[in-house]
Amino acid sequence: MLLWNLVGIGLTYFLVWRRKAKKSIPLGDGWWGHGQQTLRDDNKIYPFKVETSEDEINDLHRRIDQMRYTEPLEDCGFQYGFNSNYLQKVVSYWRNQFDWKKQVAKLNEYPHFKTNIEGLDVHFVHVRAPHRPGQKVLPLMLVHGWPGSFFEFYKILPLLTDTKDDLAFEVICPSIPGYGFSEAPHKQGFCSLDAARIFLKLMERLGFNKFYLQGGDWGSLITTNMAQMKPQCVSGLHLNMLAVTKRGVGMLLSLIIGPYLPFLVGFTREDVRRLFPYFEKNVYDLLMESGYMHIQGTKPDTAGCGLNDSPVGLAAYILEKFSTWTDRKNRDLEDGDLEKKYSLDDLLTNVMIYWTTRSIIPSMRFYKENFKTNPQNRVDARTGIFVPMGHAAFPNELMHCPLPWARWRFKDIRSYSYMPRGGHFAAFEEPRLLAEDFVKFVRKVEGKKR
Repeated sequence: MLLWNLVGIGLTYFLVWRRKAKKSIPLGDGWWGHGQQTLRDDNKIYPFKVETSEDEINDLHRRIDQMRYTEPLEDCGFQYGFNSNYLQKVVSYWRNQFDWKKQVAKLNEYPHFKTNIEGLDVHFVHVRAPHRPGQKVLPLMLVHGWPGSFFEFYKILPLLTDTKDDLAFEVICPSIPGYGFSEAPHKQGFCSLDAARIFLKLMERLGFNKFYLQGGDWGSLITTNMAQMKPQCVSGLHLNMLAVTKRGVGMLLSLIIGPYLPFLVGFTREDVRRLFPYFEKNVYDLLMESGYMHIQGTKPDTAGCGLNDSPVGLAAYILEKFSTWTDRKNRDLEDGDLEKKYSLDDLLTNVMIYWTTRSIIPSMRFYKENFKTNPQNRVDARTGIFVPMGHAAFPNELMHCPLPWARWRFKDIRSYSYMPRGGHFAAFEEPRLLAEDFVKFVRKVEGKKR
C-alpha cells in the first residue's frame, strides 16, 4: 500500500511539474558595443567582401619563417598534441603552396553581408535557392562552433540550395560574434543566450518569421536557445551534437542496467556499442580531450596571446582538433590522419579566417562567458524544448546521447538517426550525410513524401 501511495505522489508531482514547466525563456536584450548605447541599431544590411593584401601575406610568411620547432617524442603520434614532425610538413605547404588569394576568391563565391545588432557588426553568408517551378523553398540558419567557422558549411550549401528536389532551402550562415568576421563583444558576459537573441534579431531583420535551425558544437546550444526563446518562429531544430544535461537516478539506472538489459532503459544495441562496455573509458576519453575547455573557460586571454602572435601555434592548436575530434583513433598516428577527410587548403582556410581577423582570443572567451556559472543552473538548462527536433548521431562524436536521454529535454523528437560514419565536424567532414538526414527530418515535419 505504501508503495502505491508513493507512486501516486510521484505521478502527481510529475504531472504538476509538467503543467508548470516553462515552454520558453525570456528573450532579454543587450548592448555589446563600445561604451554606453547612445544610438539605435543601424537596421541596414551591407554587402561585405573578404579581402587580403600583399602586406598581410608577407607578414604571415615572415612569422612562419621564424617558427622554432621542438622534436617530438618517439612514436608518440598525436598523443601529446599536434606532432611537430607532421606540423613542419603542413607549415611547409602553407608557406610555399597554399594560395590565400585563391581561397579568398572561393570564400567570396557566396554573398556576404554585415548588419549591426546590439552594437556589433554581425557577419553572415546568405545563399538563395535558384527558383524552380513546383519547388518549396524554406529558410534555414546554420550555426557553426569552435574551432570552426561559417566556412564549415561551404560543402553542404549547394546540397541544400541548388537541388532539383521538391524541397530546397534559403540558407543563412552567421559568424558567432567574436568569431571570424563578426565583431567581438566589448563587454563581459556575452554567452550563448545573447548569441541566440542576436541571431533571432538577424532572422527578423531579413524578413523571416518562421524558419529551420541546424547546428553542432556551440551551434547546437545557440540554436537550441533560439528555439527556447521564440518557439513560435522555429519550424524545426536539427542538431548533430547533443549534450547530456540531466543527472540523477535516471542516468545512474541507464548506466547500470544499460549494458545488460538495454531494452529496460530504452537503449538500442547501437547505444550499447557506443556507450559501453566501459562507460568510464568514454568519460576518460572526454577528459583527455577537454583540457582546452578548462583553459578557455578560465584564462583565455593568457593562452590566446601566443596563438594570436604565432600562426604556426594557431594552426597546431586548431588543426589538432580536426584530427582528434574526427576520430579519436587518429591520436595514434604521426600525421593524425588529418588529410583523410579534409584537404590542407580547406583546413588552412579555416585557420586563416581566425588569423586574419585576430579572433582566436574572443572565440576562446566564449567558453569563459558560458561557464562563469554552473550551466545546470541556467534558465535554458531548466527549460524544455518543444519545437520539432531531429538528431543526427555521428559515431565518432565526442559523447553519444541515446534517444531516451535526449527525451529528457526535447519533447517533440521527430527524427533520430544513427549515422554510419563521421565525427564532430559533420558538415565539413560528411556534408552529404548531414544534408540527407536534415532533409529527411524536414520532410517529416512538413508532412511531405519523397
